[in-house]
Amino acid sequence: MKSAALLVAAALAFAPFAAHAESAVTIPPPAAETPAQNAGLETAVLAGGCFWGIQAVYQHVKGVTNAVSGYAGGAQKDALYETVSSGRTGHAEAVKVTFDPRQVSYGKILQIYFSVAHDPTQLNRQGPDTGPQYRSEIFPQSEAQQKTAKDYIAQLDAAHVFKRPIVTKTDSMKTPFFTAEAYHQDYAIHHPYQPYIVFNDAPKVENLKKQFPDIWRDQPVTVAEAAKTN
Repeated sequence: MKSAALLVAAALAFAPFAAHAESAVTIPPPAAETPAQNAGLETAVLAGGCFWGIQAVYQHVKGVTNAVSGYAGGAQKDALYETVSSGRTGHAEAVKVTFDPRQVSYGKILQIYFSVAHDPTQLNRQGPDTGPQYRSEIFPQSEAQQKTAKDYIAQLDAAHVFKRPIVTKTDSMKTPFFTAEAYHQDYAIHHPYQPYIVFNDAPKVENLKKQFPDIWRDQPVTVAEAAKTN
C-alpha cells in the first residue's frame, strides 16, 4: 500500500498527462439488436489499440465475468508479443470479454467500445501506437453479433456522431483468439502509476465511470480472480 504522500506526489507528477487525455464521445445505444441465442455467458472479441486499456475498461463493467488480453486475426504460431509487435503477423492486440447478457447486452458492450474504449475512426492507430496490430476491429463470435455490429456502425455513421467515418472492421467471423503472455494480464491494475497507463488508459476507465454509471463496478474483475472461479 502506497503512503498518502506518494499518492499525492504521483497525482501531481501525472496531472499534465491527464489534462490532455481524450474525452469520451456520447453516443446512442444500438437502435436494434439481435437477441442473445443462449441463456448462458457470451464472449465478445474486440481490438482497438493496446489491449491494456480495453481490458481495463471492461474489467469495470457489471456483468463482465472476465476480460483477457490476447491476439486475434492471425495464426497460432505467430501469437507472441515479440512477433505481433512487428505488425507483419496479421494479428491485432485484442481482448476477449466474457459477459452475462442478462446483465449487460452485446449492444452495450459495443456502445462502450465505440464511446470510451478507443477511437473507431482510426484504423491502424490509437494514441501513440501505430501499425495494423493496433487496428480497430470487431471479431464477431456469431452471425447475430456480426449483424448487430454492422447495423450499429451504419447507425452511428448515419447520425454523424463522430467527425470522421468509422473504419472498424467486422468481417472476420470467429477468428481464433490466443491469450497473451501472463505479464500483459491485469496490466493496468498492477501498474497504475506507469506513465503510459496514466496518460492513455486511466482516462478511459474514468470516462466509463462518468458515461455509464449504471453498469460501473468499483472493484474490477481480474483474470487472476476469474481463473479461481472457473
